[in-house]
Amino acid sequence: MRHARALVVLLALAAGLVACTGGSDAAAIGSAGAGATTGASLGWYEELAGQPDKLDVATTVAPISSLARNIGGDRIRLRGIVPDATNSHTFEPSPSDAKHLAAADLIVMNGLRLEQPTLRLAEASKRTDTPIKLLGEATITEEEWLFDFSFPESEGDPNPHLWMNVRYALRYAELMRDWFSEADPANRDYYAANFGKLKARLDELDGMIRQGVASVPEGDRKLLTYHDSWAYWAREYGFTVIGAVQASDLGDPSPRDVAALIDQVRAEKVPAVFGSEVFPSPVLEQIARESGARFVDALRDDEPPAEEGSPEHTYYGMLKKDMQIMMEALGGDPTIFDPFVVTDTYRS
Repeated sequence: MRHARALVVLLALAAGLVACTGGSDAAAIGSAGAGATTGASLGWYEELAGQPDKLDVATTVAPISSLARNIGGDRIRLRGIVPDATNSHTFEPSPSDAKHLAAADLIVMNGLRLEQPTLRLAEASKRTDTPIKLLGEATITEEEWLFDFSFPESEGDPNPHLWMNVRYALRYAELMRDWFSEADPANRDYYAANFGKLKARLDELDGMIRQGVASVPEGDRKLLTYHDSWAYWAREYGFTVIGAVQASDLGDPSPRDVAALIDQVRAEKVPAVFGSEVFPSPVLEQIARESGARFVDALRDDEPPAEEGSPEHTYYGMLKKDMQIMMEALGGDPTIFDPFVVTDTYRS
């Protein structure tokens, strides 16, 4: 069924890769010639031909891929385009990514202008009958968009990090259940059953987060981060984001902004400031040092813990680790999350 479309995919790759990629990649494809591109694609087709037919799904960032895996389970062939610990705002996909996008029966992206280079490649590479689904736009309305220092309203791009809010992550999963079922109705019941297991796990996590937040002294429920990934989480769980260090051009703030943040952290007696493993920031460390706050640089918003393929490398594992780190640093009880199981739910 889907593999019969492979010849269409091969033609799209041969004609489309040069058109949709730039710089050295485009030059390399052009110099290699159409025969080299087609030969590589035929090898890939032979790999697919020996596999059971499945729904081919392309996703972007790791948390979305994790949720998709727990809905699709072993009935989908999943390809996450954006590598872990990569800035998805600026990530430039490669010609090999175009191959996977061209093969996809369904492309699922966060949207809200998070993955613009990947979106452009997907639009240029995909088959005409392959839908691109945007989770963010299907989850909240424009009236619910949040803007902040990293995503100022004057530039028009909203904060796209909805998945950090567990209730929005659940909506993402619900949407993917429906999209997978529409594309592959024969497995509708399987996707629905997997969604039920995922929902139970996320409901448990949501309750634990509310308990964890309640354990933090009310005056300490404040966040200063580098990249503002926590705006929707904070709105849901009763925290205040007092600032984000990273400017809208993804650079460091001005000395004046740094001084203002140091004064604010001192005035509000913020116990800890939080960095990101994707965006290491000496500036944030300076703010912590000069304000007297603790500097914690281990929060993750798009990189599940442990190695890819390990049991802990899940959306659940990422949120559990984040919550334990955050609650401990702000005077709350991180042990609330100890019983939470982080392995894939579709396997249970």
